[in-house]
Amino acid sequence: MGKIIALANQKGGVGKTTTTINLAASLATFEKKVLIVDADPQANASSGLGIDITKLECTVYECLVNNRNPEDAILNSCIEGLFIMPSHIDLVGAELELMNMEARETVMKKMLSSVKDDYDFILIDCSPSLGLITVNSLTAADSIIIPVQCEYFALEGISKLLNTIKIIKTKLNPSLDIEGFLLTMYDSRLRLSNQIIEEVRKHFQELVFETVIARNVKLSEAPSYGLPAVMYDAESRGSKNYLALAQEILKKNGYK
Repeated sequence: MGKIIALANQKGGVGKTTTTINLAASLATFEKKVLIVDADPQANASSGLGIDITKLECTVYECLVNNRNPEDAILNSCIEGLFIMPSHIDLVGAELELMNMEARETVMKKMLSSVKDDYDFILIDCSPSLGLITVNSLTAADSIIIPVQCEYFALEGISKLLNTIKIIKTKLNPSLDIEGFLLTMYDSRLRLSNQIIEEVRKHFQELVFETVIARNVKLSEAPSYGLPAVMYDAESRGSKNYLALAQEILKKNGYK
């Protein structure tokens, strides 16, 4: 039975999409079957894996709003074992269209239920907002990874997200767990980066992943080539960080 993990933080620019692409690719490198669900209208996870989003006939939008079979939207990626359900700018309008639906918060959960058992992991890349699509993602998920960048405003907004998680646990998805807080964009030269790490670890203790994602040029360059870092430059620091994160998650979930 597959595990659905949402990557969410309503603050933009914290490394959600970078983490979704590279964690998924790393899990696939360890021979797991992985599906990325791109639930962000900006569709960066889709284009970051080399998908031409202008030529798509079926996306997350059609599956959520028009009840299309998710199999129709799922595409192969450049890595064996890694698949993607791409997004489109149309997804912006889905928030409004879902408003009128019955059980509107559980539409994604129903959609993914038919493919959940086909994958070891399904990673949902959420948009940087706490709108209805993100609520759908958290309702569908078994757990959530919260990327936190090692910068000044890092902890700002986390309490809002934790409050949303609490509401969703109470009303929609009692089994939603926090998979972990992931520290991203770490720069060892900056005292501030080290202070943020200390503070997050002090606040959230064992909920913080051991792996820290360092700032890395190759991580930034890889999406422009439509590749995850592990294929763009497997020896880069960013690639090694995400492989370590994948190992940590596999171990946490009982895989050898």
